[in-house]
Amino acid sequence: MFDSFKQKYDRTPTGQEDRVPPGQYVTEKFPVLHYGSVPQYADLDATWDLRVWGELEDSASLSFAEFRALPTIQITTDIHCVTRWSKLDTRWEGVQFREFLKHIPALKPAAQFVIAHCDQGFTANVPLEVLLDDEAMLAYKFDGEELTPEHGFPLRLLTPRKYFWKSAKWLRGLEFLSYDKLGFWERYGYNNNADPWKEERYAE
Repeated sequence: MFDSFKQKYDRTPTGQEDRVPPGQYVTEKFPVLHYGSVPQYADLDATWDLRVWGELEDSASLSFAEFRALPTIQITTDIHCVTRWSKLDTRWEGVQFREFLKHIPALKPAAQFVIAHCDQGFTANVPLEVLLDDEAMLAYKFDGEELTPEHGFPLRLLTPRKYFWKSAKWLRGLEFLSYDKLGFWERYGYNNNADPWKEERYAE
């Protein structure tokens, strides 16, 4: 069944097959996938902040204005969803995670993992070393425009080297831990490592 579906929708450009992990097909669309309703924000300046805590020298929070004043980067990268679509050459803008660390209290030596806490009760766990990658960021623009609510407005995590559920939408907090702790989808059977090139879709 999947073979016929893939044959119908596969648009992998010739010569770019090495950019598409096993079992994936390329789409030009940007599918919307989430569980539950989409958060709505009436007044970001008054109601929104981004908190950090855990294995840090202190906890802190940044207001919407403070976060948006941080230095930004733009990247072009490929993304891969566990539901088997891949989208090539996606353009993002936001704060590189390594840069973000310069603007919060210092990490303690024990910090090895990060839990992204999001509105609607979602969490995603990512090793700190993954977030130190050049392309890992806190993203708020896609293709030159502010993220739409369905794609995570006003802020999402972006970890392109993992399946896309690790790029958690509606980000509100980052918890730094000395140990790994399963996130929302991992507790429901998704693979904790989530490497698209190894097809780590679901837990054994």
